[in-house]
Amino acid sequence: MDHNTSHRGREERETVEREENKLPQEAAQGGKTPINSNPTFSSISSGNVENRGKNSGTESEMKETSDGFVRADQIDLKSLDDQLERHLTRAWTMEKKKEERVARQEWEIDPSKLIIKSVIARGTFGTVHRGIYDGQDVAVKLLDWGEEGHRTEAEIASLRSAFTQEVAVWHKLDHPNVTKFIGATMGSSDLNIQTENGHIGMPSNICCVVVEYLAGGALKSYLIKNRRRKLAFKVVVQLALDLARGLSYLHSEKIVHRDVKTENMLLDKTRTVKIADFGVARVEAQNPNDMTGETGTLGYMAPEVLNGNPYNRKCDVYSFGICLWEIYCCDMPYPDLSFSEVTSAVVRQNLRPEIPRCCPSSLANVMKRCWDANPDKRPEMDEVVTMLEAIDTSKGGGMIPLDQQQGCLCFRRYRGP
Repeated sequence: MDHNTSHRGREERETVEREENKLPQEAAQGGKTPINSNPTFSSISSGNVENRGKNSGTESEMKETSDGFVRADQIDLKSLDDQLERHLTRAWTMEKKKEERVARQEWEIDPSKLIIKSVIARGTFGTVHRGIYDGQDVAVKLLDWGEEGHRTEAEIASLRSAFTQEVAVWHKLDHPNVTKFIGATMGSSDLNIQTENGHIGMPSNICCVVVEYLAGGALKSYLIKNRRRKLAFKVVVQLALDLARGLSYLHSEKIVHRDVKTENMLLDKTRTVKIADFGVARVEAQNPNDMTGETGTLGYMAPEVLNGNPYNRKCDVYSFGICLWEIYCCDMPYPDLSFSEVTSAVVRQNLRPEIPRCCPSSLANVMKRCWDANPDKRPEMDEVVTMLEAIDTSKGGGMIPLDQQQGCLCFRRYRGP
């Protein structure tokens, strides 16, 4: 009996060993991971065997397990396959999320949280819409770079670079006189526009910038509305101070806006001015020669910019001087001149807007200093803030409304927008 028992024991062990040797081969042929090739799954298989052993309660099975042998007939391969699949799925999902976190820029928004509504403004490269982002009332600037095939790869690359530059500058800024940047997305196919009839999908080449919504609209529109009755002097100085403080902050951050004009300034519900549209803004170069080219809007552009000469942040100071005149007069500079005439006259004849005779000298002096032909003679924006803060507005001094100008010939001829 002892000999037979020993013989059967050897046969059983040899059978187990053969089954164990077959498992890795079958797993490899069937695309399965071998049981003991991964610590995770070794523990799973051991756990299954141990549980089976506990359920059966047989002493021999427990001994085989404790000796390091695995009973092939007790391994639930289907259960292992299911566990393996769940494990790989979790691993893949975690890796994917990690890649997304790395790939996504810090300024990028989640398109699924954005609802784009009606158009509130139109521009050269796109439109501005009302919208809601993550429950917040926002303005959405959509940039349309044209249908695919209508632009060269170089043109699209340039536009994308400009877009990235704009948001890279904007998202770092935090000041009460600078429009709050919320986020942006570039070339997302997840954008859609909400309409009364449902949602409309957007082309994948559309990009957008999301900023706080400012109910007061553009400063230029506000000035046009007040063209006839003009603004109180206290309001003029307050609007100018808001703009000056915003520009002073930008310059302290080494940022040159390069397109300062009343059209790019927005008003909130309390009539606070906030600088917007950083489409051509850039970090100021250490060497002025690195900043050249006609960037900005004619009428507001400094002589050195119009002439194609190197320039720095002082070009914004010049533009501020023109804006200050516009805020005081509620009028447009050079209404009777063409673009070419403006360029020639500003550069060669030192043309500047005509300052009304009723304008207080304290304010007129700020205008003149800011639009000096020599950039080095223009004040820094923080000095402009100091000069404006020192102006006494208690005695008035605003421009006289058109219907009351009989006693004050502010201009030699009628000037309208």
